Amino acid sequence: MNKIVIIGISLLILLQGANIHLKDLVEMGQLVEHYQFHNEEYGDDFMLFVSKHYGELKASHSEKHQEEQKEHEKLPFQHQQAPCAQHLVFVLESESLINSYSEIPLVAKGNFHYQFSYSLVWGDGPFQPPKQA
Repeated sequence: MNKIVIIGISLLILLQGANIHLKDLVEMGQLVEHYQFHNEEYGDDFMLFVSKHYGELKASHSEKHQEEQKEHEKLPFQHQQAPCAQHLVFVLESESLINSYSEIPLVAKGNFHYQFSYSLVWGDGPFQPPKQA
């Protein structure tokens, strides 16, 4: 039972991600019927049919065949939807960042003191701890 629920939710997410609604799946019969009409009437193959109804030939096909307009509205994948998420673009100007004033001090004085508490075994080499920060 869990597998069926997981598969169902996965398919729902997949279909919503591809912008396919349940209404589109119900209208697939209309798509098949209209394709058969175009195949018999005009001799169109499936790719030409898709191009006439969803692709670059859509405008010219709808102008030539105004009598089929009601059938075209019943076809699936005809819904127009505005994007839900708006993309934010930030433009940063380097001059405004350089000339901006900040309340954070640029030079901070330390509130600590380092006491050298052991003898010099290694001498004054490069790997000694800092004496004043």
